[in-house]
Formats: sequence, structure tokens, C-alpha cells
Amino acid sequence: QVQLVESGGGLVQAGGSLRLSCAASGSIFNIRVRGWYRQAPGKQRELVAIVTSGGNTNYADFVEGRFTISRDSAKNTVYLQMNSLKPEDTAVYYCNALQWDINYWGQGTQITVSS
Repeated sequence: QVQLVESGGGLVQAGGSLRLSCAASGSIFNIRVRGWYRQAPGKQRELVAIVTSGGNTNYADFVEGRFTISRDSAKNTVYLQMNSLKPEDTAVYYCNALQWDINYWGQGTQITVSS
């Protein structure tokens, strides 16, 4: 079992920045991918960004260079630095870890971007 705990959400004005953190604990061996997803009201959960165990990253098109995913392996923590936030970025953001073929999720953290 892998436990994921997110932090760093909140309310920010359009154009502002936030940094999310996701700490993993438990049986954290062989986690192949760490990532962030988000779900806005009435919409499906969607990928924001992922980072593989090899350090490769991938971003959703809507990120448009505004977000950066990074990891601190020593702390078992993944970060999402979000700049130039837009009102349409408002959603619950979820941390994800893929271990073997099992997806683990954090509890989610709300981000609200006001215009």
C-alpha cells in the first residue's frame, strides 16, 4: 500500500502562483510514475503532469509551459509548481502514484483561482 498526502492548495488570484506537494509513504518500492491530475465540477478527472522514475516528464496541453512537475527522491515527494494561474485552473488536484499496475490517489486539494 502507498499513502499519498497532498498539501499546498488554496485560493489565489488569476496570474498568481501555487506550489503543491505530495508526500508518499508506505510500501513505496517500484513506483514507476508519479503525477498530478485534476477534476473540476461536472468534469472528468484529467491528467495535469507526470514524472517517471527515469525523470521523464509529460504535461497536458493546457499547461502551456505554466506548470513544472519535479520530484525529490530522498523525500519521496513530488511537487507541482503552478504559475500564471487562470480561473479555468480551478479544480480539485489529486496526486497519483503508479506502482506495478496499481494506481494510488491522494485525498485531493482544492485550488480556486479568482478572476
